[in-house]
Amino acid sequence: MITFHTEDIEMPALDERKVGKWIRAVAADYGFAVGNIHYIFCSDERELAVNREFLRHDYYTDVITFDYSTAQTLNGDIFISLETVRSNAEMVGTSFDHELMRILIHGVLHLTGQGDKTPETKAEMTAKEEKALKKLSI
Repeated sequence: MITFHTEDIEMPALDERKVGKWIRAVAADYGFAVGNIHYIFCSDERELAVNREFLRHDYYTDVITFDYSTAQTLNGDIFISLETVRSNAEMVGTSFDHELMRILIHGVLHLTGQGDKTPETKAEMTAKEEKALKKLSI
């Protein structure tokens, strides 16, 4: 089950059925089924609080993924700061909707084991995000 929640911000417009189908298709590309993925949309301040409390990081970020996956089933909580998504979209010159979809799948890619801490793994993550975004029209 894929669910979408908000904590302290308005829910973005999403076609949840289409997005869910897309996420399942991308997960399958990596050999995974989707168990329970919970997206929590929030503000920058809430994302910062989560980052501080659970990861001991004192900085703003667009996405934080908590992985509870087992074997070949993806399970996790994915916190997304919609304020940072919006500012990142403006910074790179893309639409909010495109950037939101990129971040939604970014969290899923983390659940499949993809990292992004080094320049090499970050480049791989970006390529995988782009490949996944091309599937979105399914």
